[in-house]
Amino acid sequence: MASNLPTLSIIIPVLDEAETLPRLLEQLAAARERGAEIIVVDGGSRDDSVALAEAGGARVVHAARGRALQLQAGVDASSGEALWLLHADSDIDPLSDQHIVWSLAEYGRLWGWFSLRLASRSWLLRAVARAINVRSRLTGIATGDQGIFVLRSALLRIGGLPMQPLMEDVELCVRLKGLGPPQVLLKRITTSARHWQRRGVLPTVLLMWRLRLAYALGADPADLALRYRASSGR
Repeated sequence: MASNLPTLSIIIPVLDEAETLPRLLEQLAAARERGAEIIVVDGGSRDDSVALAEAGGARVVHAARGRALQLQAGVDASSGEALWLLHADSDIDPLSDQHIVWSLAEYGRLWGWFSLRLASRSWLLRAVARAINVRSRLTGIATGDQGIFVLRSALLRIGGLPMQPLMEDVELCVRLKGLGPPQVLLKRITTSARHWQRRGVLPTVLLMWRLRLAYALGADPADLALRYRASSGR
């Protein structure tokens, strides 16, 4: 069975993630020892992200700022048969890489994601995480926070990552659904709650509902990105 496991490249887009990146790279050390390729794609950080990535054993690639652009640069630079698109503020199980390759090999799926936990003791944020997990299972559409993984062959079949400034994760899932259902892992990935806490939980929920609805109705992702940035004062 081991010989049939796909090789794995882990792609992490960063922009000023010096506070979160070292912990993630430490958690990925065992995956690197097992042969996983770790690529950090920097979008122009002004902090120590690049130096910390190199110190943590990752290969650093530079790209224009933007999650889709950075992820595609990482995909282009990678060599793995399977790709794990991972956020820098994630907190993972050290065996997560094994769960990915085992599930892809055993169940014959082309893509999937992890169940989500938000890094907070707030009952409201715990409820939000549960709602996200239920929604993603019902719709077959995950968010980038859920650690989407995909076989390179499947990504090539849909023409690569969607090059858009917002909702690239949603669009990616929509396109991959056309190839087959996802593999949803019960093993959880924990993501920072900082974005929810900065805007406020309920305002963030309402904002994302409005943006997702507008996108489903055909709104331009560039316009949605402007609305998203305006809501955070950036």
